[in-house]
Amino acid sequence: MSTEYEVHGPHDHAVEHASAAHGAHGAHGRASGDPLPGRVAVMTAILASVGAIFAYQSGTSENLALYYKNEAAIRKTEAANQWAYYQAKGEKQNLAELGAALAANPDAQRHFAADVDRYRKQKEPIRANAESLEKTVAQDDARSEALLHGHHRWAQATTLVQISIALSAITLLTRRRWLFHASVGIASLGVVLGGFAFFSL
Repeated sequence: MSTEYEVHGPHDHAVEHASAAHGAHGAHGRASGDPLPGRVAVMTAILASVGAIFAYQSGTSENLALYYKNEAAIRKTEAANQWAYYQAKGEKQNLAELGAALAANPDAQRHFAADVDRYRKQKEPIRANAESLEKTVAQDDARSEALLHGHHRWAQATTLVQISIALSAITLLTRRRWLFHASVGIASLGVVLGGFAFFSL
């Protein structure tokens, strides 16, 4: 029957001491359970999603603002063309009136008078079309301005959310609770601005 003896050296003793200390520290960390890192991680994930939505809305509203501004420019050109056409008809009407006044022949006077009536009738739909186009220009300009205002609100909200995410990262590194509260405050302000943009305020 053989008996084995285990001899502990200084190295074995140091390893056992380190593992015991590590186990106690791990149990203590789990027991105290600092919730800050978990809260910051969840908040950062939510803010990243909200920031992505805000950035998408900002880009969409900017694109729509540019679309309506472009439509307004096109309609403005069309309205100017209609007004030029209206003036051309008016000049022809004036020449026909002058011809009717100067003509000595009754047949020529009747011919010029018929031209005057024809040009007068042709002018009215042209004028109505030009005025309608000008109203469309005003509406498209107003839509563009409103959307551009919304774009600025969305962009401001996105910027605040991004600043809040950056503060969250610094909070994780420094474990400073006041940074976490500052991050929450800035994120809240960003969400309020996003609400303003959503409701067109």
